[in-house]
Amino acid sequence: MHDIHLIDPVTRIEGHAKITLHLDEGGSVADARFHVTEFRGFEDFCRGRPVSEMPGLTARTCGICPVSHLLASAKAVDAIHALTVPPAARLQRQLANLGQIVQSHVLSFFHLSAPDLLLGMDADPATRNVFGLMQAEPELVRRGVRLRQFGQEVIAAVAGERIHGKGIVPGGVAEPFTTAQRDGIRARLDEALTAATDTWQLLESILDGFTREIGVFGDFPSLYLAHCRPDGTWEHYEGGLRVVDADGAIVVDQLDPADYRQYLGEAANPDSYLKSPYWKALVPDDDPRPGMYRVGPLARINVAERFGTPIADGLLDEFRSRVGRVVSSAFHYHAARILEVIASIELIGRLLDDPVLLESRVRAQGGVNALRGVGASEAPRGTLFHDYRVDGDGMVTDVNLIIATGQNELAMNRTILEIAREFVDGPSLSDGVLNRVEAGIRAYDPCLSCSTHALGQMPMSLELLDPQGRQVCEVHRH
Repeated sequence: MHDIHLIDPVTRIEGHAKITLHLDEGGSVADARFHVTEFRGFEDFCRGRPVSEMPGLTARTCGICPVSHLLASAKAVDAIHALTVPPAARLQRQLANLGQIVQSHVLSFFHLSAPDLLLGMDADPATRNVFGLMQAEPELVRRGVRLRQFGQEVIAAVAGERIHGKGIVPGGVAEPFTTAQRDGIRARLDEALTAATDTWQLLESILDGFTREIGVFGDFPSLYLAHCRPDGTWEHYEGGLRVVDADGAIVVDQLDPADYRQYLGEAANPDSYLKSPYWKALVPDDDPRPGMYRVGPLARINVAERFGTPIADGLLDEFRSRVGRVVSSAFHYHAARILEVIASIELIGRLLDDPVLLESRVRAQGGVNALRGVGASEAPRGTLFHDYRVDGDGMVTDVNLIIATGQNELAMNRTILEIAREFVDGPSLSDGVLNRVEAGIRAYDPCLSCSTHALGQMPMSLELLDPQGRQVCEVHRH
């Protein structure tokens, strides 16, 4: 029997989870597991509901990224109703998704990860948090608050509310966009773009201090999956999927998201409520680990050739000149997020200049014309799939949700294993070591409320045991 270190709960993530580190007889790390300990169950209790209710229901999956679920769900219902979304509504939906990417990425960077990056992985845990950061860098935190507020205002302009808005509906959006809404967002564009580029310069200035972490925070080859335009331009809302390998070679391109089941499998975990999607072609047996792929901001910049916006493209080129064309270290999820924030703000400005945005026709109407619909888009944390089946009356008979956090599950487990092997030495753990293991999870910015839908089994108890089965200790992280 091996020693087990338990970190419970994992801190500064969205949701509830724990980590176990298994030691061998020599005190070295033999295995590591990331366990998600909450269960939401949307795939079960949404059955029997009218499909038109699904956007509003699934948006309640999470208060951090409800827009992502609204969009993917509305697109799935669009497919069942065979609706063509009016051009103005399509632009509004894109605007909301860009606002969602901004506000979520900013929350992840400033509130969850910046205490580690700016105060230090080994800083006093009593102050290694957003409140300690406020004392040390008040202007920086103020910048983050204002930048996130900008993203939330963009969301509210389309959805009606910053959280759980009703403005994104099957067939389009609920209301036309107004000149006042456009001008209100436009007035804050310059401030938001300056704040985002300043944040990028700050992040670049500290990366050299984390060389060891960059080398072991998930620095391994994998596949990467994301939406991408046929010409290689970054995409966040529509179109086909591209998969590239660790060298950047295209494995498959312009895959229709509705055909995801041909390529992606889903494995259940006996010790977690999180499913493990995998790339089927690489799994010869029941072990999903060879089929590991990654999604999210790191995957998107690996899949795409360019953002298609001048400032973000210039910074992306500079970043690639330093770290390579394909970025494998999960530590660089932080950099990818800030690059996406910059690109999103630039794209918001471009959408605001499009006169189609103010057109009055914003919703198509229809009934059940297909018994299955799949909606997909890029949530902040990665590609999101909503797959619904209905009967002839439009009542939901089956739901499958594939969430970005689940798609990164295999990679997160390998990441914490690499970190633990680098930093853990024997049965004793310093706070800095524990924090680095947690930080490996935070790099992926997991959203556990979104990703726990499939039933699983959780162990009744977890302890730190020596090879003779005696309890050594139990580590709690609060």
